[in-house]
Amino acid sequence: MSNPVSKAEAEDAVRTLLRWAGEDPSREGLLDTPRRVVEAYGDWFAGYRQDPRDYLARTFEEVEGYDELIVLRDIEFESHCEHHMAPIIGKAHIGYLPAGKVVGISKLARVVEAYARRFQVQEKMTAQIARCIQDVLQPRGVGVVVEGAHECMTTRGIHKRGVSMVTSKMLGSFREDARTRAEFLRFIDVGPGR
Repeated sequence: MSNPVSKAEAEDAVRTLLRWAGEDPSREGLLDTPRRVVEAYGDWFAGYRQDPRDYLARTFEEVEGYDELIVLRDIEFESHCEHHMAPIIGKAHIGYLPAGKVVGISKLARVVEAYARRFQVQEKMTAQIARCIQDVLQPRGVGVVVEGAHECMTTRGIHKRGVSMVTSKMLGSFREDARTRAEFLRFIDVGPGR
């Protein structure tokens, strides 16, 4: 997707929002704010310039026939809700049952990062991560659990702090076999007090 909006247009939009909020964008403390906001957006939404599938392209097959559960837990992420553009801060947990090949664990974290750095709905992000891993690695199963604190709920609206949302997507053996699913959930031990 091309970016039809120039950096100058984006900075003008920030100035407009500052004026709308009651500020003077020409005030000394705000002179560089439009540039800083546009640069921050470039970082926060870098996922639009990444294809998460590319991170899973390099695999390893010399694993002595290893075919048991592989789990990477507590992958911290920062995203933004597509409804209010407010931060979602959380952790993702990924498990998969390899079918002859594995991927470097940092690549799983990069998949999470690529999807998180887009405007998101947590349910969609959870499904995207699971589907990407399933489609590229073709494991016997994939499980993804995401825990997120949504600032659109804590800093506005109902103002409820300490609330987190948990979503999951189970594919293949994680969906079909209760024992595999239970083992994965036991490994990640989701919840308070962990």
